[in-house]
Amino acid sequence: MPRITFITFAGVPHEVEVENGVSAMEAAVNNSIPGIDGDCGGVVACGTCHVFVDEAWLAKTGPAEDGMEAGMLDMADGANARSRLSCQIKMSAALDGLVLHLPRRQH
Repeated sequence: MPRITFITFAGVPHEVEVENGVSAMEAAVNNSIPGIDGDCGGVVACGTCHVFVDEAWLAKTGPAEDGMEAGMLDMADGANARSRLSCQIKMSAALDGLVLHLPRRQH
């Protein structure tokens, strides 16, 4: 199973194993990762699963897609070129070891 390391704003790492096809947001919520709320359940309607993809993983995750994800990120505090909604990152063997950094807060 692929692994994700979520790093809180305070720098605390939380590593979880995830089944293929599960979103990074679902992995965070199912493992009680602090800082990922996922209020909308993963339908790109709230932005409470905003993360910053570690630079080493940008090529594999790709940027936020235009449209709904980019629109939600426009409203996220501190969003930048590394920002993604974790509900839109589906895990696979190619993402084993993915590192995601959490923002100071979600809203």
